[in-house]
Amino acid sequence: MFRIYPTLSRYVTRHFLAAFVGTLLVIAGLIVLFDLIELLRRAAGTGTPATELAIMALLKLPNMIHTTLPFVVLIACMVTFWRLSRSSELVIMRSAGVSAWQFLAPVVLVTALLGVVEITVVNPVGAKLYARFQAMEEEFRLVDDAGSLNFSGGGMWLRESGPGERTAVLRAGSVRQEDFTLKMGGISIFEMKNENEFIRRIEAQRATLGDGVLKLRDAWVMVPGLPSAFHQALELPTTLTIGRIQEKYAQPESVPFWDLPGFIEFFESAGFSAHRHTIYWHSLLASPLLLASMVLVAAVFTINPNQRSGKLMFRVLGGVLAGFGLYFYSKVTYALGLSDTLPLALAAWSPGVVTALLGTAFLFHLEDG
Repeated sequence: MFRIYPTLSRYVTRHFLAAFVGTLLVIAGLIVLFDLIELLRRAAGTGTPATELAIMALLKLPNMIHTTLPFVVLIACMVTFWRLSRSSELVIMRSAGVSAWQFLAPVVLVTALLGVVEITVVNPVGAKLYARFQAMEEEFRLVDDAGSLNFSGGGMWLRESGPGERTAVLRAGSVRQEDFTLKMGGISIFEMKNENEFIRRIEAQRATLGDGVLKLRDAWVMVPGLPSAFHQALELPTTLTIGRIQEKYAQPESVPFWDLPGFIEFFESAGFSAHRHTIYWHSLLASPLLLASMVLVAAVFTINPNQRSGKLMFRVLGGVLAGFGLYFYSKVTYALGLSDTLPLALAAWSPGVVTALLGTAFLFHLEDG
């Protein structure tokens, strides 16, 4: 009969949480350091203050932690089981009749709960911070692409920088893609110079984005100090394209977990593909399972190490390589999902499911084989 020992569970969980926090702090420090170095390289010659770059590195940190969290769990579990094995506590547990499943169960449960908290609480905060990071990237001109845009329930917002410090901000109340053209309704365009000098405002009933040109219909042009002028047809040059819009629209990482379903519904109703957001949403849902499966992977390599045989290092190396193999596998399935080779849900859930099945199979072999 499978039995959980409360005292033993609290003891093992306490060791795991201590290792988890320590590993998380070390990896977070390394992430901030490398991101800051990269931002300093990109900001060379722009005059961006170092303090602002440090703030940007911190704003990006929660998003990067989500990416590295499976490795944090893997390393923390390996450290926990190595400590318990080095002090012979694992040997005592096993000799007392405690199976691996009994002292792994609380760690798996706590890890899954950490995954739930991460996607429901930490992710929404991290998404807002990452959106602020992207805004600062554009503010300090640290991105190669000058245009940006944002979708919301109120329509689409576009921002484009042109020559001579000119900036144009466009709002479209409705958006629809048909073949290779983008049709918009309820258009408002604000053109400015040096971000604070207003040039003109354009209001149009509808517009079509073609190849290098924005075609407006029934447009009113309002220039300060001059009477409004009506144009039945008006063409404006632009560097925006449908491909560029699809690449630049709000990245999945900048959309909070709770807002993703509505965002996907809105974007698909506009005729765009929301594959990236859909597979990202499924990957968030699958992340607790993936984190829990990393506990099983760590246990395969560390719960029965022979400290005197010199094989511990090989076991640790095997666990790290297994983690990188899982990361590579998840990236491959993610790419296959985006290319419609695999169903989106299968591409997002398969890394966690496959890892859990393999970890369980190997543990059964170690325990009962």
